[in-house]
Amino acid sequence: MKEEIIHTASSEITARIFGVCDAYAKEIETAFGVDISNRSGKDGDAVTVKGADDNRVYLAAEVLRALREEAASGEIAEQRVSYIIGMIRDGRGESLVALDDSTVCLTSRGKPIKAKTVGQKQYVDAIKKNTIVLGVGPAGTGKTFLAVAMAVKALRAKEVSRIILTRPAIEAGEKLGFLPGDLQSKIDPYLRPLYDALYEMMGAETYAKLVEKQVIEIAPLAYMRGRTLDDSFIILDEAQNCTPEQMKMFLTRLGFNSKAVVTGDLTQTDLPSGAKSGLAAAVKILSGIPDIKIHYFTDRDVVRHKLVQQIILAYERYEREQARPKKTSKSAGKVGKDQ
Repeated sequence: MKEEIIHTASSEITARIFGVCDAYAKEIETAFGVDISNRSGKDGDAVTVKGADDNRVYLAAEVLRALREEAASGEIAEQRVSYIIGMIRDGRGESLVALDDSTVCLTSRGKPIKAKTVGQKQYVDAIKKNTIVLGVGPAGTGKTFLAVAMAVKALRAKEVSRIILTRPAIEAGEKLGFLPGDLQSKIDPYLRPLYDALYEMMGAETYAKLVEKQVIEIAPLAYMRGRTLDDSFIILDEAQNCTPEQMKMFLTRLGFNSKAVVTGDLTQTDLPSGAKSGLAAAVKILSGIPDIKIHYFTDRDVVRHKLVQQIILAYERYEREQARPKKTSKSAGKVGKDQ
């Protein structure tokens, strides 16, 4: 019987590692086929991992060590545990070390915003190194939130003088007219996710002041036509709902000393049936151009509830099955010939 012991500094750290009702410990036990127990002492707690397979015990212990580092900073999210288990089980545990120093910026309350997955860290690094970045992937991967965080960081460091956030309002001709209020009131529902991200980064008061000074601008994509955007950090969100013409228009607005981040999920296009997505076209057209990076997120980068990850995988399986050519049975062919 193989055994490994992981020491923690306090019972509070241990409780965070084990989770509510030992849910995290049970998940690790199931994943690696081991038994996990805890013993308290004067110098802290000792978490013991036992199992018949040496490698499985070692991997489970590595997960616990990684969670110990996470617990030192606060509560551990449920999806974070699943992510660490998956990374270590796949032999990619060393990649987790890079996430320890991945703070993008601080919120208005001083909370650090960090890349939570390797994919997110690569996305942040791509934005640092390139003028244009296309972040493509499923819902819940932090595409928009991290892009806004990078924009706020650039503004605070005076690398740019303004932030411009835009989204296509694809229902403008159909439903916006029935909403009450002026044009701004009508487009607000489409831009709400961008407002929410900025509120968290800056606080409502600072955000309102910067909007008043036109340091921050949030507008529908149609408002970008005819402009040249210098010294700006520009984010196009929900880009899968752009037409190819709109995407070309947006990308050619880029001015001197500016960055552009385009985010979208190609599986959630709301364009009318038969219309082509500008994001899908841009991914093909811009691939390989220097200073433009196309970053793909996967279901592993989902940082929402773990069910979101399972929903994404279920839909991917369904779409693959639907795309397969249907086989015609030989018996059906024979019946047709006999008739």
